[in-house]
Amino acid sequence: MMQSPIESPPTFPALDASQFLVPQSEALQSIPAAQHAPRFLLLYGSLRERSYSRLLAFEAARLLQAMGGEVRIFHADGLPLPDDGTEAHPKVQELRELVLWAEGMVWVSPERHGAMTGVMKSQIDWIPLNSGAVRPTQGKTLALMQVSGGSQSFNAVNQMRLLGRWMRMLTIPNQSSVAKAFAEFDEAGRMKPSPYYERVVDVVEELYKFTLLTRHLTPYLTDRYSERRESAEALSRRVNQRSI
Repeated sequence: MMQSPIESPPTFPALDASQFLVPQSEALQSIPAAQHAPRFLLLYGSLRERSYSRLLAFEAARLLQAMGGEVRIFHADGLPLPDDGTEAHPKVQELRELVLWAEGMVWVSPERHGAMTGVMKSQIDWIPLNSGAVRPTQGKTLALMQVSGGSQSFNAVNQMRLLGRWMRMLTIPNQSSVAKAFAEFDEAGRMKPSPYYERVVDVVEELYKFTLLTRHLTPYLTDRYSERRESAEALSRRVNQRSI
């Protein structure tokens, strides 16, 4: 009979035991919950005069406010293309400041050629993975929505979900896709009653709950063995250099 390759007790030749921490439920319970209103940033992916992604973002913003959240919406008018401007551009600075401020985000994009729009991708591309010692999006919650001119599709939300994971965001399971968006909003720009609207409410509600659950726990949830080990090695090098 083939024996298991796992020893009892197991050994870890490659592990730095000084930086290996066993997650403890007590650590989660000891962190005080945040008391201020949850903060949400909404991005949308079209600059058209009647932009259905903007109208959908406004609907989500109203719902978040009704639940007690503080909401900001970034308007990408004037935002330069990535690499066609600098980080010092006022619109880039505005976007990055809002990302740092937010505890949760909503991304709403039209689907164009089976993907999110260039306007949506440009906004995401201007958000850095690292800014000094700060990771602007790490551990923040994210909800995804899309609008389509034809039948229901999920290409844009699926693509944005990949980006949310890459940016280390807590992307909620639920999502919204509004088909034939031109028929789902009235002349005043308000969304009509429909199963699509009900799904939007579901998504916003879920985002709010996940944000309440996790926003104060972000430092603990995003604490990693590899980064603790890297920091310990860097500290050791600095100390040793000073002692020479």
